Amino acid sequence: MRQPICKGNADRARVVPFDDTLPARFRWQAHPVRDCTPPPPALFYPVIFLAEYLHRLNPVLLRLTDSIQLRWYGIAYVMGFIAGYWLLVRWARKGVGELKESEVADFITYAALFGVLLGGRLGYMLLYTRDDFFAHPLSFFQITNGGMASHGGIAGLFFFTLYFALKHKRSWPGLGDNLVCAAPLGLFFGRIANFINGELYGRAASVPWAMKFPEEATRWYPDAIDPELASKAETVRVLALQNGANPESWHQQIMSLSRTSDAFAEGLRPLLTSRHPSQLYAAALEGLLLFAILFTVREKYPRAPHGLLTGLFFICYALLRIFDEQFREPDRLIHGITEGQYYSLFMILVGAAFLIYAKRQKPRPAGSVSTAG
Repeated sequence: MRQPICKGNADRARVVPFDDTLPARFRWQAHPVRDCTPPPPALFYPVIFLAEYLHRLNPVLLRLTDSIQLRWYGIAYVMGFIAGYWLLVRWARKGVGELKESEVADFITYAALFGVLLGGRLGYMLLYTRDDFFAHPLSFFQITNGGMASHGGIAGLFFFTLYFALKHKRSWPGLGDNLVCAAPLGLFFGRIANFINGELYGRAASVPWAMKFPEEATRWYPDAIDPELASKAETVRVLALQNGANPESWHQQIMSLSRTSDAFAEGLRPLLTSRHPSQLYAAALEGLLLFAILFTVREKYPRAPHGLLTGLFFICYALLRIFDEQFREPDRLIHGITEGQYYSLFMILVGAAFLIYAKRQKPRPAGSVSTAG
């Protein structure tokens, strides 16, 4: 073992082990270095801890077999549907909305299947992996590989409620008004699941609560044009092979080793960038804040004209998404803005159309709730 390089006061050294098995050209990255900087005041210890936090949460809550697992992502969907069911039943009992209490269970089940799941998956394939989808259409069914889009889920609910309203002769905006009040809770649970999975992480940051996400390493390739990224990729590859990785499943192996192997995680840590936990920002804004706004309006104005809450949802969600996207690492840009921001612009137009519709409606007197059909 080589002696570590030390800068500053050796009494306060933190040693990073050196691995002689790495190729010589990469040893400069893994050379043992003593962090000899004098410690800051105790008040700032939490700042250093969070900035160095390496995300290692396990997305699987219970594993029975390799193919039968209980994942946090699935639990998030279930929690969202339960919350939506409870709210729709609450308003149905008060006579607020277009649904009878006996209709809520079927409505929320079909909305979940054909709106959220089908729309979310199809939206992801069309908006974010269009070329791969057209080349391999059956990839749509490979749901174990992930891939859901909130914009797609919202669009799925948009068209499902239209179909339900036409079939049962109900007010389409009226159906949407209660549904959009419950939707932010589903978005909240979904973003929390994104965080547990360590996906959709944020941009590089120096804020005290910045974190490091191993999924960043899955975007590095040894043949990358950027020599720094290529060097990092090769270093990670060597570390992974040393810890028993299978080179044929690169992404899964990196994520798995980062959660199960302390040696791999510590070798990976200095290569990663501290980033915004943008999933938590989205959970707070698109989830809790948006829910608080819509729930308050729904409770305070139960006889609001149809379409008002639907319009508020589309506009408020779009604005909050545009804001929190500035903290999220973008996959690619469209006309200089992120994909999420670009698609959200169209939601503002849809929301404005619903508000115009609502403004043209006459105030609904008490007892005018439609539940016929």
